[in-house]
Amino acid sequence: MSDLPLDQVRTLLAVVDEQSFDAAAAVLHVTPSAVSQRVKALEQRTGRVLLLRTKPVTLTESGQVLIRFARSLAQLEQDALAELGLGSPTRTLSVAVNADSLATWFLPSLAHVPESLGICFDVQREDQDHTAALLREGLVMAAVTASPQPVQGCTSVRLGRMRYRAMASPGFVERWLSKDPLPASLPIAPVVLFDRKDDLQDRFLRAVTRRRTFTLVRHYIPASESFADAVAAGLGWGMVPEIQAAPRGDALVDLAPDRPLDVPLHWQQWKLDSPALAAVAAAVAEGAKTALR
Repeated sequence: MSDLPLDQVRTLLAVVDEQSFDAAAAVLHVTPSAVSQRVKALEQRTGRVLLLRTKPVTLTESGQVLIRFARSLAQLEQDALAELGLGSPTRTLSVAVNADSLATWFLPSLAHVPESLGICFDVQREDQDHTAALLREGLVMAAVTASPQPVQGCTSVRLGRMRYRAMASPGFVERWLSKDPLPASLPIAPVVLFDRKDDLQDRFLRAVTRRRTFTLVRHYIPASESFADAVAAGLGWGMVPEIQAAPRGDALVDLAPDRPLDVPLHWQQWKLDSPALAAVAAAVAEGAKTALR
């Protein structure tokens, strides 16, 4: 195999981004059959299965390698056309970020990226412990992640620490936590979690109680602002970002002022000489200076 046909590589990228052959066909203005034939031809050329035909489609490890190549190629092409004043005045940049950063400091940071670059952001929300996987799979070009270890082909820069505090409403504290010391009362009190990947509450409990079994009353609220609202409403206690808790004043009580939980955040991005990617990295780093510890 001497080369990779670019039309086939671009088609594979469209299938992954649009999550189906039919949707990719609509974007590329060809028939679904043509999309299928191009992907199959690319698989035959590489001698590897690149996609699992699931709904949505799933990349194999070999497919992830080609998607990273395809996305890099697309970004470089967009940058070159922009510098030449040719083609579309906009370019798409895919980024993964955790929900709490997205709800607080991240979007204001993106707002400082120069409009002249014409960047269209494709932001994917994922837990900070899992955003690196999206980089590895080639689904995004940059990510806010808890992992300092750079993904292969990426650089990693420390942004700072997002501080969380164990919070509850005054009424919840009176009802559940006022009779016994915190290590005894907290494990049996209702708790609010973001989703089933969220382990911050369990980490805090283990640090405070040294126990591994906790209440079965667990509420899942998969939105950052709504999570804080649920804690303030007395649904349960939870680990709320300090920058979200502060504006709520007396609506939230810090259960352990001397036991904050810090989550280090890093910015990882592909090693790609792209003005758009560099501008976003600079804006994110500047925003993190103000918002993170």
